Amino acid sequence: MSEQPTVADYIVRRFAREGITDCFGVAGDFAFKLCDAVANSEAIRWIGCSNELDAAYAADGYARVRGCSMLMTTYAVGELSALNGVMGAKAERSCVFHVVGMPTMRKQRVGQIVHHTLGDGEFQNFANISAQAACVSAVITPDNCTHEMERLIATARAESRPAYILVAGDYAVTPVTGSAPTPYPKPASGPDLARAVAAIAERVETARSLVVLPAYTVSRFKLQDKLRALIEALGCPFAAMAMDKGILTEAHPQFVGIYSGGASSPAVLEAVEGADVVIDAGGVSFNEINTSAYTSRIDPGKLVTIGVDHVRVADRIYNPVRMGDVFDGLAGAIKKKFGYSAPPREVPARPGGKPDDPITAVNMYPRFRDFLKPRDRIVLESGSMSSGMVPLPLPEDAEVQLQPLWGSIGWATGATLGIALADASRRTLLFTGEGSHQMTAADVGTMGRHGLKPVIFVLNNGGYMVERALEADPDWVYNDLAPWNYHALPAALGCRGWFTAKVTTLGELDAALAKAATGESASYIEIVGGRMDLPAGLAMAHQRLDALYGNG
Repeated sequence: MSEQPTVADYIVRRFAREGITDCFGVAGDFAFKLCDAVANSEAIRWIGCSNELDAAYAADGYARVRGCSMLMTTYAVGELSALNGVMGAKAERSCVFHVVGMPTMRKQRVGQIVHHTLGDGEFQNFANISAQAACVSAVITPDNCTHEMERLIATARAESRPAYILVAGDYAVTPVTGSAPTPYPKPASGPDLARAVAAIAERVETARSLVVLPAYTVSRFKLQDKLRALIEALGCPFAAMAMDKGILTEAHPQFVGIYSGGASSPAVLEAVEGADVVIDAGGVSFNEINTSAYTSRIDPGKLVTIGVDHVRVADRIYNPVRMGDVFDGLAGAIKKKFGYSAPPREVPARPGGKPDDPITAVNMYPRFRDFLKPRDRIVLESGSMSSGMVPLPLPEDAEVQLQPLWGSIGWATGATLGIALADASRRTLLFTGEGSHQMTAADVGTMGRHGLKPVIFVLNNGGYMVERALEADPDWVYNDLAPWNYHALPAALGCRGWFTAKVTTLGELDAALAKAATGESASYIEIVGGRMDLPAGLAMAHQRLDALYGNG
């Protein structure tokens, strides 16, 4: 009879079976035994981060590529530090397994006063907080470990949201004693599936025009191929909102463009708001970022929503039905083909400006457009950079990751670490503003430590540009920042052999882009821009402050 693994070893091995090969975290004494299990594992590598929030952001990014990720923190101070990042993963559906090491059960039973507590002998008060950032949680014991792990993994993966896992220090090194696990049932579609498919098919067959809006959840559940096949069978156009950019390749002949409410091009507005039926594939978010300050005018009566676990047609809701099953059912049920033919795409004008000209949004973003390559993974920080980058067309199979719903600034730098580690076969690019970057810049050192080769662009415009744009008066002192020498950060953080540059003119920017394009090393480019040089989307938001924050 083989020796039973300890609880900590079992947890690590079980996550390895999910395809996880890296664990992000910060060591702490209550979590030492769990950290030991990762450090001793041949399957999962420990990725130590500068703080728990950075680790949570990295785990979020990793999960977006791999489907799930592992985050490890210590009790109370560690888990609460990670909470913002984990809550963002919940909001935007990233499956992060958050493992927390607790004080030993002996200390808990006697109510011993220990550090990282409120000094009251109570050990469950923080669990009540952290569990709110997860869709499922459990306190793991040697007896329940095998079965609870199946429940946690199945539930978190079915919802693509975080799981919260508590393990006491003495239990972590105790062999599991429970029986062999039984597979936890996966969520399945019910009898409503056939009715939902029939209802959608009826709407589509009688429509004169149809458009599909793919949502980010299609990517989270790895259903891109199924949806693309359905769209091709229908022969209809599809558009994408900012949060869903790059879910399906924008080089596809049926892609009509970015739908952002009133800021959309006339062709996209006609294709989306003029369609008889709009299929929301995955549950798009009609938040103020996606809709350019609530300027979307899609008729609710035309909207058919295929959610992760339900379908809505008019006032009728069908559940439980799984999104992938609906895509499969529609592929066989709909015979109509719309025969959409995309108009010839305009050849973009060459970036303008002279070498000695200062860098402005008008001539910077077209240069970024030309810098992108097929299969790039592009990470956009919330704010000015994402506002300027989202309208740009993407090359074949280029993907975008951003966080416009939760919108925690600093997320993108941490997420870049996780995304680059999750798949080193593709180029990872980060576009961020300086205000966001100051929050999580230490992750650059972690990227260098692990030999990653990201291409990082930091826009230095003397403060929080996006915050200035969202104020009637942009000159408030709280939108100012300490002036950093950003291009010197990689060397200061221990990155060796990186190409770094600070550029102030178009000629300098062109030279830096050419060097970064060689891929010979990681690249870090600080771009000095104008204090209020707003990209078009952000300028529009500045004009609609009442709609964003008032009664509009």
